[in-house]
Amino acid sequence: MRAAPTILHLDMDAFYASAEQAAKPSLRGKPVVVGGLGMRGVVATASYEARRFGVHSAMPMAQARRLAPNAAYLVPRFALYRTVSDQVMTLLGRLSPLVEPLSLDEAFVDLEAGGVADDSASARLIGEQLRTVIRGVTGLSGSVGLAGSKMLAKIASEEAKPDGLMLIEPGTERELLAPMSVRILPGVGPATGDHLRRAGMTVVQDLAEAGEAELVRLLGKAHGVALYRMALGYDDRPVVAERDAKSVSVEDTFDVDLHDRVRVRTEVERLADRCVQRLRGAGRSGRTVVLKVRRYDFSTLTRSETLRGPTDDPTVVREAAARLLEAVDTTGGVRLLGVGVTGLADFTQEDLFAQAADALQTAAGAAGAAGASGAEDTPAAPDTPAGERERPEPAPAPSRQWPAGSDVRHGTHGHGWVQGSGVGRVTVRFEEPQTPPGRVRTFRVDDPELHPADPLPLVREPVDYSSWPASLPKSLSGPTPPDGAASRP
Repeated sequence: MRAAPTILHLDMDAFYASAEQAAKPSLRGKPVVVGGLGMRGVVATASYEARRFGVHSAMPMAQARRLAPNAAYLVPRFALYRTVSDQVMTLLGRLSPLVEPLSLDEAFVDLEAGGVADDSASARLIGEQLRTVIRGVTGLSGSVGLAGSKMLAKIASEEAKPDGLMLIEPGTERELLAPMSVRILPGVGPATGDHLRRAGMTVVQDLAEAGEAELVRLLGKAHGVALYRMALGYDDRPVVAERDAKSVSVEDTFDVDLHDRVRVRTEVERLADRCVQRLRGAGRSGRTVVLKVRRYDFSTLTRSETLRGPTDDPTVVREAAARLLEAVDTTGGVRLLGVGVTGLADFTQEDLFAQAADALQTAAGAAGAAGASGAEDTPAAPDTPAGERERPEPAPAPSRQWPAGSDVRHGTHGHGWVQGSGVGRVTVRFEEPQTPPGRVRTFRVDDPELHPADPLPLVREPVDYSSWPASLPKSLSGPTPPDGAASRP
């Protein structure tokens, strides 16, 4: 633990959805949900307006549509998100050489290592300036937590949301944590939380009062000791500069061994979806799916399957993990399950959830083509000249796909985005990030003037903060955050 709150945690607010609202003036202030739009799609991010209806990340898209039927449902545009993320990470790099990205929209920064803060006052000033600079460069808001440890800095940024700053003074950690739910601590997921609740521990103070020995008895030595230290506010993990991740994985340990094969498969599929969420958050895709199974006798098995190419499609990962499970003997019970992806690549499909549907369409097209080709083997009609056969009509070219939310450009109307498509028509709203809400027009899906386009910058001419933080504009010198947002003590 540090004597000054010089570890900063930045978390961009509802990042994907906020970026879409910034890019689409007609959606500002309205519920927006980003994710897979197919039958088995899941929510990646929901705007704060959509969250009021109960929509949240990792929720099945079908459930989200029932809760918020009037929200805008859009596919992710990772080209845009990566561009904004790069801008934000560049700003963080100006503060310190020790920046630890956790995903496209989240990172730790060691302010002490950068020499820009050494006490509470300087750390708070840098935090407020960072929020202002991020808004000036990207047009988006981020929440900042400052504390003497990574755990507390992350908790502070969560408490500061949305668009705020919270600083935890060293020495006040235990008092702050005491009334909070045990779920706020790293490593306490639904299963561990339920286990602690059954033991009568629901808030952090309960853990501190129970003592290390009792937590070790309940959770095992490693987990029990770590959880007790966190309950007291201790966390000595350093901020580690960005390293190239070799894999992305998630796993769950179950309080009671799983014996039902159907339940085991359901858990594997759930873990596969979580793994893809993490993969997507890192802006990556992967080629090899790995299944980990720890059985009742603590023996651990791993199985892997290498795909034809990198993917970030949850359906593909889910089905690969299920196939791997078929080769594992789970007789006797399962204590732990994990799903991971290795062989990471730097590109991601624009529509994460379209691969399976595209594969089905391709297969159907191939079957249709095969049927058409078979016509050449049928006898010629009686009036066909000898030596010639009727050729089948060429198959129509496949219609272009227009996912909701994707960028387009029309030869006459300019840049816009797809509101929806179907029955041979595509509806487009023509607007840009810096324009008022635009007009809506409908075209044939094969309109020759309509083409896919790249995302436009969210800020046309971002403010130049290349000299920040060594040389600060006057407007950044005060402690008041932008747009009247409250700075939390």
